[in-house]
Amino acid sequence: MKHKSLVVLALVTLLASLLAGCVQPAPIAPTQGSAAQSGTAAGGDEAAPDVITPGGTFTRNLGQDASILNPILSSETSSSAVEAMLFPGLIGQDPITGAFVPDGSMSESWEVSEDGLTWTFHLRDGIQWSDGEPVDAADFKFTYDAMASDLVETPRKNMVERIKSIEVVDPLTLKVTLSEVKCDALGDLGMSWLPSHLYKADFSDIMTSPLNEEPAVSAGPFVFQSWTRDDNIILTRNEDYWEGAPHMDGMIYRVVPDPAAALAQLQNGELDVNGLEPAQLGAVKDDPNIKVYNFKDDGYDYIGLNLANPANPQPGKDDAGNMIPQDPHPILGDLMVRKAIAHALDYQSIIDNVYLGQGYQMAANVLPAVTWAYDDSLKPYDYDLELSNKLLEEAGWVDSNGDGVREKDGKPLQLTLVTNAGNKLREDLGVVVQDQLKQVGMEIDLQVIDFGTLVEQLLGQTYDMVIIGWTGVGADPNDDVFWRSDFDTPGSGFNFVSYQDPKIDELLTQGFLVPGCKPEDRAPYYKEIQKIIHDTVPYVFISGGVGNTGYSTRWGNIDPGPWSFYWNVQDWYDKNLQP
Repeated sequence: MKHKSLVVLALVTLLASLLAGCVQPAPIAPTQGSAAQSGTAAGGDEAAPDVITPGGTFTRNLGQDASILNPILSSETSSSAVEAMLFPGLIGQDPITGAFVPDGSMSESWEVSEDGLTWTFHLRDGIQWSDGEPVDAADFKFTYDAMASDLVETPRKNMVERIKSIEVVDPLTLKVTLSEVKCDALGDLGMSWLPSHLYKADFSDIMTSPLNEEPAVSAGPFVFQSWTRDDNIILTRNEDYWEGAPHMDGMIYRVVPDPAAALAQLQNGELDVNGLEPAQLGAVKDDPNIKVYNFKDDGYDYIGLNLANPANPQPGKDDAGNMIPQDPHPILGDLMVRKAIAHALDYQSIIDNVYLGQGYQMAANVLPAVTWAYDDSLKPYDYDLELSNKLLEEAGWVDSNGDGVREKDGKPLQLTLVTNAGNKLREDLGVVVQDQLKQVGMEIDLQVIDFGTLVEQLLGQTYDMVIIGWTGVGADPNDDVFWRSDFDTPGSGFNFVSYQDPKIDELLTQGFLVPGCKPEDRAPYYKEIQKIIHDTVPYVFISGGVGNTGYSTRWGNIDPGPWSFYWNVQDWYDKNLQP
């Protein structure tokens, strides 16, 4: 039962991370990336000098303090941003396309067996931790065995569930055998490695190790120097970094939670980089000291529609794996009502006025940037009040007493819409949605509540409608945790709209069990999934995510990609120090 409780903990922790959203530039992580995303930076950068004078300290904002500096124990972006500069990993990621590649990782190359079960990795020779010990296959095995151990309470348990065995053939050759074919397996194998030589072999010290707050060694571009809680974390140059010692002396992470204060610090030079909210773009538009990198991120905002009765939440399947018939939502259980909601919203106006143009309409659950899996034949729902009204009337909802609210069988068309307090964009969106649905005779009770309470309602499936978003959905289109009936588990599951469709279950399974895992063989499954999701409207997709990162022109060689701002950080240099 302990494993089950840890899985629940992992789901709750990951849910909070996925839903919260973050405007900070994100490090490369296994959950990030998709193909052919685009980004643009304002202005070009002059060529770097032939000889660079080292020095300078780069300062960035975490927004909130890190929680822990052990990559298998942390679960939020602040900790990950620091860990990305210290700990190596097996898999790299192309900063532009999001594809998994050896670049920047401990792997020189890899291959997969014909049956798709065994992945063999050939590691780089001569890589060392900053104390001189080798970084090799033993570190990977130790890290993944630790995540599987009952002694380690990690939110990463799901990353080891399908690993059958890990074999260290030799220090530079690693074989990972899966229990079943899993086409998104590379993402699960991209976890940052722990320095195995600094821990007990039985994992008994991992939860309480002082290394969790003061990492003693690094195999990244920087080494840990200090951590002042709720104020700053300081890293210094790793002179022995395998891709070349950074030009800068170090990197400072400040904790500046207030967006307005962070913007002011970016403008006055106290910060060298910071995520920008749409409303802040005008303030830096003509600032010669700041560039803005604009990119489509791997997330989207939506209105989740609870398809089941919030007074009677039930799991999607019983212990034997059989479907449990759901008690439908008294209003949203009707597809015509859901389609009426989708047609009642003026998406372009919302994107222009709420998102300040920093968004784009989506048709279904796969991001357009995942080009091989995206179905561009699907069209987003259009704004059509006449059709919305017609659908509601055909569903039996009419305004018989002329009070502006439709009724059916003596009950008004009343729904509660929840979102999290403190997210101004979502709060503003809630007001617009409330007003636009009123135009078709729906009475919407908008409730802006604290994030913890919101998560409780979502996981408990005790809500009607929610404005929320997914972020960091990843390079692979396999998003089964949102849709498969297995994950319709009140109290912990990500399928909190209680979506239940045997065909979707089948397609999602087939999509990541394709022998050979070729994109062209997998694509038909995901395109069919998109059509079903589009046609059944469990989500009303509002906008694909767009990110904006402001950064100082003081630094040269910054070349951001949508999946990593920092991929070539060792090449950055302080222009003010150059002759």
